[in-house]
Amino acid sequence: PGPVVENPPAPSDLAFLQLSGGSTGVPKLIPRTHDDYIYSLRGSNEICAVDETSVYLVALPAAHNFPLSSPGSLGALYAGARVVLSPQPSPDAAFPLIEAEGVTITGLVPPLALVWTEAAPSSAYDLSSLEVLLVGGAKFSEEAARRVKPALGCTLQQVFGMAEGLVNYTRLDDPYETVVTTQGRPISPDDEIRIVDDKDEDLPVGESGHLLTRGPYTIRGYWRAPEHNARSFTADGFYRTGDIVRLTETGHLVVEGRAKDQINRGGEKIAAEEVENHILAHPSVHDANVVAEPDPYLGERTCAYVILRAGAEPLKPVAVKKFVRERGLAAYKVPDRVEFVTAFPRTGVGKISKKDLRAAATGPWA
Repeated sequence: PGPVVENPPAPSDLAFLQLSGGSTGVPKLIPRTHDDYIYSLRGSNEICAVDETSVYLVALPAAHNFPLSSPGSLGALYAGARVVLSPQPSPDAAFPLIEAEGVTITGLVPPLALVWTEAAPSSAYDLSSLEVLLVGGAKFSEEAARRVKPALGCTLQQVFGMAEGLVNYTRLDDPYETVVTTQGRPISPDDEIRIVDDKDEDLPVGESGHLLTRGPYTIRGYWRAPEHNARSFTADGFYRTGDIVRLTETGHLVVEGRAKDQINRGGEKIAAEEVENHILAHPSVHDANVVAEPDPYLGERTCAYVILRAGAEPLKPVAVKKFVRERGLAAYKVPDRVEFVTAFPRTGVGKISKKDLRAAATGPWA
């Protein structure tokens, strides 16, 4: 027998502190307990079909919640699978590892998924072992999601979760249209979801509103932050995620964006993600991000930052506006300004930093 451990940790004890994403503000400390994290791992493994034959590639920074637990390295190790660490998430670093190690599953944030889909068709590496690509950390637009299967030959699994707890997945047997148009449904039948208006009144299915949640693996409060907790949780313990979502008849969530990403243009509310999705449909566009910029008359107006595909013919701003208008986008949602850039500012985990993009929209863009 091994040594006796004095005062062993209880399942409900603090296991570690995670950092919130910090894409829109100052990061906060997120207390995760042993039992809630293992609950999430077990559920993720079941949904993502991770078992002892799986090979999980950690392409994102290893300490972040997504590559750690959805199902991540901890989920893989819990299942007895093999974990491969990539020094970088770039195709140059990851593709050789996929071939050499027989990687079956990995996770990426949307900007990297776009880079992989661009690189894969001309890659000399054999990527046929890759069965599942999880994409999460931010909304993966429908037009971008449709690029995965043709380029990489694997199944796309969308994941929409947060370090604070709630994780949603599209299921491996979901219809293709569900996979490319939604961000999945919760891990657990005990996850509670509310979608409410600005007054915390529940909205009917199909209407967009603020996502509130509580459940078996969602935190009950940030670490030593009573003032912030008073704003971030309802009186009956629902966590205010800050996401704008709608619920489909099948129980899947569609993320419309972050509440702070909504643009109020002269009283008209514009979801940045909707405009981005239309711009992404242009054959010359690699990626797009839409943010608010101050306007003395309208309060806010829209600025679209666009990255073109490698080798694409140069576009003019007017061509982008004409394209989205012809796709049926309402006139007030057509970007007021279009700027072509070569890269977007990123947070530490590789998400697009909307906070930095909004700051850039108020001044010269470097």
